[in-house]
Amino acid sequence: MTTVLVTIVGAVVVATVAGWLLTRRSGRVREIHSDPGGGIDAGELALSRSGPTIVHFSAPWCGPCDRVRRVVDQVCQDLAEVAHLEIDLDANPATARRFSVLSLPTTLIFDVEGRQRYRASGVPKAADLRSALQPLLA
Repeated sequence: MTTVLVTIVGAVVVATVAGWLLTRRSGRVREIHSDPGGGIDAGELALSRSGPTIVHFSAPWCGPCDRVRRVVDQVCQDLAEVAHLEIDLDANPATARRFSVLSLPTTLIFDVEGRQRYRASGVPKAADLRSALQPLLA
């Protein structure tokens, strides 16, 4: 009986640690070092020409995408210079492939020159998005 109990507890501990390792970077906003001349044409994705743009990849069946939408809308209300574009993964698979979107939700931040500067997989925190956007607003 104790052997079974020890085995179950061990399996739960291993599963918990594995889950933590797999999701520990979820929602973190990471800086992307892009080529200085490597921006995309602002018209290609309908990026803002007057400030940074948050591009959020989502799908109707994605539950966490609703949370990202609320966070991004809140940040865009606070920072009027920031534009928001939501792209449906199911309707635009080629665009998702172009930006290596492998999971949902994925959020990208582009500067005014069309260069990708930041990326987050999962649900980012509003404070992290604001911190990433502040240097792009100057």
